[in-house]
Amino acid sequence: MLFNSFDFLLFFPVVVAIYFALPYRFRWGFLLAASYYFYACWKEEYLLLIMASTLVDYWAGLKMGNLATKAQRRPFLILSLCSNLGILFSFKYFNFFNDSARAVFQQFNIFYDVPAFDVLLPVGISFYTFQTLAYSIDVYRGKVAAERHLGIFALYVSFFPQLVAGPIERSQRLLPQFRQKNDFDYQRVVDGFKLMTWGFFQKLVIADRLALYISEVYSNPDAYSGWPILIAAYLFLIQVYCDFAGYSDIAIGAARVMGYDLMENFRRPFLAKTISGLWNRWHISLTTWFKDYLFAPLALRRGVSKNFRLFSLFLVFLLCGLWHGANWTFVIFGALHGIYLVIGNLTSPSRRKLWDRWHEIVNNAIPGNFAGFSLKNISQNFQNGLARFITFNLFAVSGIFFGASSLENAIAILASIVNISFDTSIMAGSQVFDFYFALIMSIFLLLIHWLEEQKGHHVTQLISERISVVRWICYISILFVTIVGGEFGAREFIYFQF
Repeated sequence: MLFNSFDFLLFFPVVVAIYFALPYRFRWGFLLAASYYFYACWKEEYLLLIMASTLVDYWAGLKMGNLATKAQRRPFLILSLCSNLGILFSFKYFNFFNDSARAVFQQFNIFYDVPAFDVLLPVGISFYTFQTLAYSIDVYRGKVAAERHLGIFALYVSFFPQLVAGPIERSQRLLPQFRQKNDFDYQRVVDGFKLMTWGFFQKLVIADRLALYISEVYSNPDAYSGWPILIAAYLFLIQVYCDFAGYSDIAIGAARVMGYDLMENFRRPFLAKTISGLWNRWHISLTTWFKDYLFAPLALRRGVSKNFRLFSLFLVFLLCGLWHGANWTFVIFGALHGIYLVIGNLTSPSRRKLWDRWHEIVNNAIPGNFAGFSLKNISQNFQNGLARFITFNLFAVSGIFFGASSLENAIAILASIVNISFDTSIMAGSQVFDFYFALIMSIFLLLIHWLEEQKGHHVTQLISERISVVRWICYISILFVTIVGGEFGAREFIYFQF
């Protein structure tokens, strides 16, 4: 069931109404049933995968919880890892590695006849697999106690707001919340619906309208060159952000309506000044997962050399790219970010000295204030602006591989960007209104991000702080633009494929 569908428009209010009408002791069972129904709307058979993963990790957690040492717990952790990663590999990666092996063997004229695994990828498998793995690893480490209530643990695995595209929650955050007695709280419900509305605005008005232009360009890179390709590469970052951040806001808002707090997943990533800073703001639940469960055990141990830490950093982002999809384009996407981060780490001291020298030269040239402006601030703002520009462009290059359908398609897009001509139209297939409307909304989004960064609050909170007239003008305007300007084609969220 898609958030941006009529079915969800009926489903969610009914769930909320029944949830608050039920006695506390029955709510977990109702939410579990609603979550399983929500997922079964895609394909009923894949409920068996979630249930199998749930039972294995529940049993493994119980066994580990009864054992005193890590050595005793390790076999059950291995069971959890093998079962979850085995399911993930079979459904998501087997055909990718199988096809890659076939291509290699063909180069050497070696017979290779392993058949493909002809099944659809279960929606959200990467998200709920990582969530259950986090639980097993935390129990193994002794960070959390094993959950003994099977139903509540099953709800942790399958909670419908964040089931198919996150945020990837941690057991120590989410599991205790299912035992809370949440009364109906008017302000919390209103805040949740406000966040959901903002999520729908990002998805329907910006992401899905930009998709009309970007899909045309990316699917026909040979038909376009120069400006349309370059603009599509930049706007794709806005599209994928609004698509995924929109989903996250809807998920967090829906959970908040019922009294549950999900973790923040995005924090104004386009204002990041480094690639490292970008990943502290983009898909936060995934990057922190890789940091806590892969990078830290590999590279943050005592005695590890700097070179090994940098290699581990590259490896983690290579795997992060592969997590996004079984395609060489995603592998290159991850590898590029690994390279960015390694180079950024190595050059950080030199860049810091260079900028310190630059500020010193500017301040010595015209000390104090000039025409009422602080030159120190101007110099610092120039540094920040340049850093953000470079970071955004590095992200855009990697985004070409993220958005391309194949490696050949990505190379064709990169080659076409070079052919910029000032007499080339920027239009590409879509209607003029659709393109400029989406472009204006994208600029509006970036201005909102800048304002959020200055004030340190989410846009919904900033609006709530205004006087009544201004608040209602903002609410009505956003709702009106969403209804009138939204693209209501029930287009799937991009991250559902992961």
